[in-house]
Amino acid sequence: MFVRFFIDRPIFASVMAIIILMVGILSAIFLPISQYPEISPPTVQVTANYTGADARTVEQSVATPIEEQVNGAEDMMYMKSISSNDGSMNLTVTFQLGRDLELATVDVQNRVNLATSQLPQDVRDSGIQVKKQSPDMVLMVSLTSKLPQYDTLFLNNYAKINVYDALRRIEGVGDVNLFGDPDYGMRIWLDPDKLASYGITVSDVINAVNEQNIQAPAGQIGMPPAPKGQQFQMSLRVKGRLAEPSEFGNIILKANDDGSTVKIRDVARVEMGAKNYYTFARLNELGNSILLIYQLPGANALNVAQNVRKVMKEVSANFPEGVEYRIPYDTTRFVTSSIDEVMSTLYEALILVFLVVFIFLQNWRTTIIPMVCVP
Repeated sequence: MFVRFFIDRPIFASVMAIIILMVGILSAIFLPISQYPEISPPTVQVTANYTGADARTVEQSVATPIEEQVNGAEDMMYMKSISSNDGSMNLTVTFQLGRDLELATVDVQNRVNLATSQLPQDVRDSGIQVKKQSPDMVLMVSLTSKLPQYDTLFLNNYAKINVYDALRRIEGVGDVNLFGDPDYGMRIWLDPDKLASYGITVSDVINAVNEQNIQAPAGQIGMPPAPKGQQFQMSLRVKGRLAEPSEFGNIILKANDDGSTVKIRDVARVEMGAKNYYTFARLNELGNSILLIYQLPGANALNVAQNVRKVMKEVSANFPEGVEYRIPYDTTRFVTSSIDEVMSTLYEALILVFLVVFIFLQNWRTTIIPMVCVP
């Protein structure tokens, strides 16, 4: 009886079909990205670095004091820490569903501050980072080059200066992690036999570098009170921190009674290299720079991946000749493929429904009216 009502009134049925179609289009445009509650609990990550320490030392002197303070945070479910032989510590604190991530981050930060006084001075100097991010990686960006002058160290440093900040500004990106340490470092290779012959210790070398490699203000000339007739006041600028291996080689370690001096170049070899060599990456047997992209909890992974590709296309226009980027790993490809399969299934269903309706109604006009509502 209800079906007969619409069959006998085709104009009314057409108007209703058009209204349903318009409502469907508006719903598709303004459909929220996340309509249901979060299914993955919010997480906060704490990272610290103890240069030169092994995993056991990091676990005992860094991870344990921080874990003792963070343990018991409001709505915390569990935490997991990883201490590595490169001196790094990564603590992931997982909270219950519904816990406000901003408040959770502040709570963890306050608790980490309580543990700061118990940490080694080197750890406090390098800083402790507390940030919110999803523990899962969205995608990986690789900078590579076939030219020998663009080695891994150059690519890492170039990525940190020209690509790193641009990716971190993308909406929805929680963190960008450069695989390995991208910084240049002045490496001083000490000769133990020469140190012993001059009676110099490693601590003496470290102290000499810290004392003589500084950025010191030189003051001004002509500052008040100045002699009468002084017309100019000029700021002095002197050479600051050392930059070349030869400059570090001239650092004085010891002054002898006869007026001679012992310099770093007399007991060591100085060269420009990487800050550390703990990690390296290869892509198709070529050295490269790897950037790992993490998303914020609740962010749209598809939008993050799309914006990352857009930004990389823009910044790659300024790459040196011979340097190119690739995205060898992308977790959103599975999501994209799933959406494509859903659309294919929808198209197939539309065709089948159209055939069934037409077979039963035996009329093109009558068939089009309900088919408008199907999408």
